[in-house]
Amino acid sequence: MPKNLSSIFERFGGVMLLPVALGLIAFVLIGRPSTWITLTAAGLAMGMMIFLMASGLSLIFGLMDVLNFGHSAFVSFGAFIAASVLAWSGVWVSGGNAGLNILALMSAIAAATAFGALAGWAFERIIVKPVYKDHLRQILITMGALIVAEELILMVWGGAPIPVPRPAVLTGSLVIGDVAIEVYRIFAFVLGLAVYIAMHLALNRTRIGLLIRAGVENREMVEALGFRVDRLFIAVFMAGSALAAAGGAMWAGYQGLITTAIGSEMMIMVFIVVIIGGLGSIEGSLLGAILVGLMANYVAFLFPKMSLASNMILMMAILLWRPFGLKPAVKG
Repeated sequence: MPKNLSSIFERFGGVMLLPVALGLIAFVLIGRPSTWITLTAAGLAMGMMIFLMASGLSLIFGLMDVLNFGHSAFVSFGAFIAASVLAWSGVWVSGGNAGLNILALMSAIAAATAFGALAGWAFERIIVKPVYKDHLRQILITMGALIVAEELILMVWGGAPIPVPRPAVLTGSLVIGDVAIEVYRIFAFVLGLAVYIAMHLALNRTRIGLLIRAGVENREMVEALGFRVDRLFIAVFMAGSALAAAGGAMWAGYQGLITTAIGSEMMIMVFIVVIIGGLGSIEGSLLGAILVGLMANYVAFLFPKMSLASNMILMMAILLWRPFGLKPAVKG
């Protein structure tokens, strides 16, 4: 892109305008405003759920320089734990009491998140710690850990698909004229947006966030000031794993039926989002997730036979334009 066009592009929002541009192109191709709004809402909700899963991976890589191919194991465990908690909740999920409905869902997400954090601590201490600064060994050992995790899930929950009950208050759709938007998708979008805002503020406006970023840039200096950088990094890994599990819990409710392959299936999409957004960038992960969610829904409606390849095509197009992603993390 010529410099003058590039400067104009950046002045008016730059890459952050890409979802808007994609939406406008889809609007022209779809033609029906009600259908376009429904597909856009579905894409945004899907993107936010993917962001929950991808943000943890991006956080771990961006702050710790760890390529964790076992990240999707936390997605799987989060999904199955949430499904189990919702199944045990019984009438709290299916009854007409909205308060109990929300309490059951929050309990399922909380259980998945807590497990993700504890499992992340064990994963970092036992598996990742011995292979810091060695990307090849990180890939090999975390892939091995993923296989073990999938076998554990198979042993505990079995190989049959498991239905995931959705709280009664989040079933159905919000209908405005000819437009129908699922209530669960609205909830997923709001939750994902809240998580992004919390992460952005924590990393940029708090003392802990400052220490973490400083520890990445100059670990020796931070430790010389008396701070334990290794503890901060453990906390980062636990947070990233907890986010993956929370994303898995939300995705389980979105799908309604889960299998042991859920982690492997989502791993591809999560890595596409992280690569599109730029390795180590939380903002980039949000942008990449929204683009992937919108692209998947638009293409599935317009060109069903291309739906499986749509996100790979999107990734290739973006990498040809920006080889380091849309919003890569800036270090140093």
